[in-house]
Formats: sequence, C-alpha cells, structure tokens
Amino acid sequence: MRLTIVAKPKKKQEKVIQISPTSYSVSVKEPPVEGRANEAIIKSLAKYFSVSPSQINLVSGHTGKIKIVEVPDSLANFETLPKQKPLF
Repeated sequence: MRLTIVAKPKKKQEKVIQISPTSYSVSVKEPPVEGRANEAIIKSLAKYFSVSPSQINLVSGHTGKIKIVEVPDSLANFETLPKQKPLF
C-alpha cells in the first residue's frame, strides 16, 4: 500500500498526523541534509505503525516535501488513535 507523506523537517517535536486514509503529515527534528530527514521520517512511521523500519520503503520524493512511501498491505485497515499525540 502506498501512502502520501507531507514532510516537515527541523521541527521541535516529532509527530505523525493522519490527514486522510492514505495521507500523513510527519514532523521530525532532523534537517533535510544527506537524507537524515528521510531516515527520521521512516523511523517515525515505523514507530507509528508498529512495524520494522525495513518494511517501509521510500518510493519517490527523496528531495521534496511530498513523499510516497510503501508500507505493508497489512496496514490497509490500520485505525488511527482518537487523539494524535507526539511520538517521543
């Protein structure tokens, strides 16, 4: 399953917010330098979905704010939490 991610690097707090069933906003502390923000986004999504980071693949948007990631199909019925809260 593919998800659209709106990346927000260099934020004070790391969090994942669901915008729609296949769109998420991910805020990370890392700057967009040498792929560090991309790695942090993958780790944040892995923690949010309770899967291994190796199961999340960045398909496109390596240098842009809009990214497409591929996650396991088993997350198609993933239910969001009633209240979004910071990851860390």
